[in-house]
Amino acid sequence: MSRNLRRIFGAGLLLVSTLLPLAAANYLFFFEAQFLTGYSFSEKRFVFSSHHDMEAMQKPSLGFDYLQRFSASGRDIALLSVQARLAYAPDRPAGMEMQLYNAYLRLKGRTADIWIGHDRPAFGLAAVIDQHGLLLQSLTMNGIAFDRDWGAGIDWKPSWGGARLSLTTGSGQTLRFHGNYLLTGRVSRGVPERDNFSCGLSLGIGSTLETMGSHLLQAAPHPFRMAALDATWSANRWENRLELAAGRTHGADRLALLWRCSLGLLAENRLKIEAQPVLLHQRAATRFQVAGGITFLAHPDWTIRAMVFGDLLAPPATPRETRLVLQIYYYKGLRF
Repeated sequence: MSRNLRRIFGAGLLLVSTLLPLAAANYLFFFEAQFLTGYSFSEKRFVFSSHHDMEAMQKPSLGFDYLQRFSASGRDIALLSVQARLAYAPDRPAGMEMQLYNAYLRLKGRTADIWIGHDRPAFGLAAVIDQHGLLLQSLTMNGIAFDRDWGAGIDWKPSWGGARLSLTTGSGQTLRFHGNYLLTGRVSRGVPERDNFSCGLSLGIGSTLETMGSHLLQAAPHPFRMAALDATWSANRWENRLELAAGRTHGADRLALLWRCSLGLLAENRLKIEAQPVLLHQRAATRFQVAGGITFLAHPDWTIRAMVFGDLLAPPATPRETRLVLQIYYYKGLRF
């Protein structure tokens, strides 16, 4: 374990130990299990991942989600979150890998929160959407920033919207130090739960590693210079999310546009139908992807999802992926 890593864990343990007397029994523990299978029409084989096998997204797995609240003077002052799963990984020697999503301590103030650990950087829609169990993914799956990263951040909560700032390692799922870092910020207007609308502007600068899941693709970091605009709006049973990102990362200029349109049906929107086109432009090559999804809440603990994904346009000599995926997701709260 590196010296920097020991310092981070030591500081985290010291901070948690000082909060333990305030913990009491104020916790939530969820057991998670998911079955996932699909078929790749381009590769003509059955698959057991929602995207590339090396990605850390949906795969057959068992996991947990632990939330511990710390309270004083009648209000929450901190939150500890640990969310991880043991997932099927045929590219690993043991055929399994541990995937860590949340591993952070969030200090809660009246106007701002401060977090340290493994959480979402302040960039784009991924900063405000928890994609842990979803099949349709944001632009992070296309190399635009990270879904989770190691570091620290601050989230302001003004009445008009929100503002976030984070300084992370720029290494994604696994903590690595090769001179890499990522400084990101996002400011937004509107609160979707209150205003049915929100728009955000994100900026990022740094030197990041090229990773896929827990795999390091290149040891040398690349300059990261990205900006993004995002918007969320809903009306009746319709919800739309839009994100436009442009800049330079992983040694190439990039332009990406995502639109996710969702229609909720049945009582409490237990059935959701989604469509998501994504346009990508990199190294003078354009890629156009389309995904469609159905989500059905069969029971408070059971969710069934299906997704069809296809490349309608891909650069020459690049395989066009077409994939159909089925997921059965179980998420149950337990008390001890």
